[in-house]
Amino acid sequence: MTKPVVRFAPSPTGNLHVGNVRTALINWLFAKGQGGTFILRIDDTDTERSTAAYEQGIRDDLTWLGLTWDSTFKQSERFDQYDAAADKLKQMGLLYACYETADELDRQRKLQRARGKPPIYNRAGLNLTDEEKAAFEAEGRKPHWRFKLSGERIVWTDLVRGEQAIDTSSLSDPVLIRADGSYLYTLPSCVDDIEAGITHVVRGEDHVTNSGAQIEIFKALGGTAPDMAHTPLLVGADGASLSKRLGSLGMGELRHQGIEPLAICSLLGKLGTSDNVEIRESLDQLAEEFEFAKIGRAPARFDEADLTNLNAAITHNMSYQDAKARLTAIDPLAANEAFWLLVRENCETVEDAARFVPVAFGDIEPLVDAEDRDFITAAAGLLPEGEMTSDTWSAWTSALKAETGRKGKGLFMPLRKALTGMERGPSVGDMLVLMGREQALKRLN
Repeated sequence: MTKPVVRFAPSPTGNLHVGNVRTALINWLFAKGQGGTFILRIDDTDTERSTAAYEQGIRDDLTWLGLTWDSTFKQSERFDQYDAAADKLKQMGLLYACYETADELDRQRKLQRARGKPPIYNRAGLNLTDEEKAAFEAEGRKPHWRFKLSGERIVWTDLVRGEQAIDTSSLSDPVLIRADGSYLYTLPSCVDDIEAGITHVVRGEDHVTNSGAQIEIFKALGGTAPDMAHTPLLVGADGASLSKRLGSLGMGELRHQGIEPLAICSLLGKLGTSDNVEIRESLDQLAEEFEFAKIGRAPARFDEADLTNLNAAITHNMSYQDAKARLTAIDPLAANEAFWLLVRENCETVEDAARFVPVAFGDIEPLVDAEDRDFITAAAGLLPEGEMTSDTWSAWTSALKAETGRKGKGLFMPLRKALTGMERGPSVGDMLVLMGREQALKRLN
C-alpha cells in the first residue's frame, strides 16, 4: 500500500471543537499508523471572517492534543493557482457564468417543486448570448460561476460506507465562484489536493453528496480523485445534535476544565468503532489500532460523562512530576509529592486537588454532629504526642476504640468529618500526617 498523504483543513473562523477534532484525529491516526504524511491546510479563502487569532488557536489546540503536522500551508497565499484552474475550466467550457439573483433562483426552485420536478439549476447560464451577458452587466449584475457536471453516474468505494454512487444528473451544477469573485470551498480544495498529492480525503458523512461533483472536478483539472472515507457524525448522548453545545466542547474550554489531551483522543478515537472506549497509553497506540473497517455506520454518541471517566483514569495514575507544574499553579503548597499521591485518586482532574489544599495545609470548618461532641473531645485528649507518622492513625484509633467502645463507621466517620470537613475523601490517617498535630488539635477542639 502506498503511504497515505492526508490533510486536515479547518477554516480559521472559529475555535476547534470535538466534532472537527475527531476528523483531524482520524486523519492523523490513519496517516501515522501507515507511516504516511499529515498536512495541516488552513482554509482561509473567506478573508472577511478568517482571523489570525483563530488560526493560531487551531495550531495551538492541535499541538496540545499531540496532532502535529508534517507540513502546512494557507489557501489565502494560493489565489494565483485557483485563478489559473478557473481559467482552465472556463476554456474547457466547464465553468460558465450565471447571472440569476438569489431571489430568482429561489423562485425557480419553488416553481420546479410545484411541478413535481427536482429543484436543480436549469442551466440557463449556458444559453446566454454575449448580448444578454452584456445587458446583465449593464444592470450592474456580476456573474457567479458554475461547474458543468457530466450528468453521469459517479461511483467510488468509500473506506467506511462501501460502494457509493452519485447520479450527477440529479444535482445542480455547483457554484465554484461567487458573484463577488470569492471562491467557495470546492475548487481551491481540489486544486490543493492535486498539488499536495493527497491520497485519501477523510471527512464527515455530511460531505458525501459533494463527492460526485468533486470527483468530476479532479478529473477535469487533470488529477486523480483521492480515495474517500466518510465517517458518521458525532451526536450527543441522547442522539441529538451537538451543534448548540459546541462552545462548551471547544478545546479551549476543555483544557480550562483540566481535561487531558489523551482522554480526548482516546474517546474520539474509539467512539463509533468496534473497539472498547478505554484510555490508551499514547497516540501511537491509537494509531496502531486504527482501521477504517472498525468504524460503524451509526452516528457516534459523544457523552461528556465518558470523557470525565477517562480523564479520571489518567489523573488517578498521573505521576507527581507530570502534575507538578499544574499543582504549583493551584497553590505552591500543593506542589508536594506526598500530597499529590494522597489526593489524586479522589480527583477527576489535576485541578480538583485544589479542594484538598486547605484540608492538608490550611483552615477548614470542621463538621461535628451534636451526638459526637463528647467523642471528639475524648479523641483530642488521646491524640498521640509528637510528630504525626504513618503509625499514628492506627495507634490513635485503637486507643479511642478501647476508651469509648466505638468501632467501624461510628468511630471513623466523626474523625473524618472533624479533621477534614468532608464525609468522603483521601485516607484520614495519611492526611493527618500532612496537617500535623497542631492543626489536628485545633480542629478537634
